[in-house]
Amino acid sequence: MALEFDSKVALVTGGSSGIGRSTALAFATHGASVVVADIDDLQGEETVKEINGNGGKSIFVMTDVTKTQSCQDVIEKVVATYGRLDYGFNNAGVNKADNKFIHEYSEADWDRVIDINLKSVWLSMKYEIKQMLLQGFGCIVNTSSIAGLVGMPGACSYVAAKHGVIGITKTAALEYAKSNIRVNAVCPGYIETPMMDRISKGDEKLRERVIRRHPIGRLGTPEEIAEVVIWLCSDESSFVTGHALAADGGYLSQ
Repeated sequence: MALEFDSKVALVTGGSSGIGRSTALAFATHGASVVVADIDDLQGEETVKEINGNGGKSIFVMTDVTKTQSCQDVIEKVVATYGRLDYGFNNAGVNKADNKFIHEYSEADWDRVIDINLKSVWLSMKYEIKQMLLQGFGCIVNTSSIAGLVGMPGACSYVAAKHGVIGITKTAALEYAKSNIRVNAVCPGYIETPMMDRISKGDEKLRERVIRRHPIGRLGTPEEIAEVVIWLCSDESSFVTGHALAADGGYLSQ
């Protein structure tokens, strides 16, 4: 497929590492100007440096996606710098707290995971869509998870948040379908990212158990998920909206 995003502008939240970083690089490779938004300025600036060093166009904006003003500010910065916003990849997130059942779960853990993984998607979309309505065009992809499609014991807030991401994705797709704005979600399986490292905590036996859950026989790579996001934003998927696409090595087929 010839996916060309010349003269287009993409915003990637959580763009400092993992899937976000790989997607920011992929957007740039296909010609888009990229705004990397993250709370981690050091790694975020490294992503931008790599894009610009390879001849692309990118800036970093320090962003706390749980805060209204911060989400509004990043859109204003995107438009002030590049004049428009064509693609929003709402990817910022954290993993669940350590395997606690519902009766053991603290309110603080619940609030943190819901705020970063779900509230942030709503806030980001709110201001992305306002700009896209002015333009009469836009594509949004939200990061859900296989945990957005099935239950997972010990991960109540994470599962709730990721199910919620799919719900708000479908709702937004319906609300803005006639406004030429498409909204989809990507649902990765377990991916080789720093988040996976935090989950496994160096436990090779745990890692092997996770790998065995994927019929394909391995974990996914951030680059593989990035290509899914790029396709969902491209004209090649112009009839796709309101869809939650599982990229999971067969995990959910069992």
